[in-house]
Amino acid sequence: MRAYLLAVAVLLAGCGGARRPDGGVGLLPAGPAAPALTAVDQRGRPVSLAAARGRVVVVYFYPRDDTPGCTKEACAFRDAWRRLDEGGITVIGVSSDDARSHAAFAEKHALPFSLVADTDHAWARAFGVSSTLGMYERVTFVLDRAGHVARVYPDVDPALHAEQILGDARAIGP
Repeated sequence: MRAYLLAVAVLLAGCGGARRPDGGVGLLPAGPAAPALTAVDQRGRPVSLAAARGRVVVVYFYPRDDTPGCTKEACAFRDAWRRLDEGGITVIGVSSDDARSHAAFAEKHALPFSLVADTDHAWARAFGVSSTLGMYERVTFVLDRAGHVARVYPDVDPALHAEQILGDARAIGP
């Protein structure tokens, strides 16, 4: 009976209810090490979570490039970029859009941080991020300097989120 209830819960939860590669279900919680993921950003540069150790890393998942909420969120991170960078904070945006879409989005809005084209959904699966019609839920993970998930933000206000992250990420110790 327990296995049946778990299966029903997974089906009802959608993609985010599917098992992550680490065996867990749903969003990766605060505490464990972040998955060792590598991808290429909109500039063709490698982005590696393992290589980012030593810095606080913000991995934010968003539905679609150049939509109103996603543009607000990306531009808020852009506007806070100097303070984030000076604080030793790396920002990585992730959606299922392709690299061409990310490049156009980043150029149009002068985004100084990496956007990962997660077309194979490896990043979303590893973090337990669900999607609807191919669009990721809006959720952010903050990784501490040792590469562990320090905070998870499952529901964010795109216009205010960057300032919230800036304050919280600065408080994360080594």
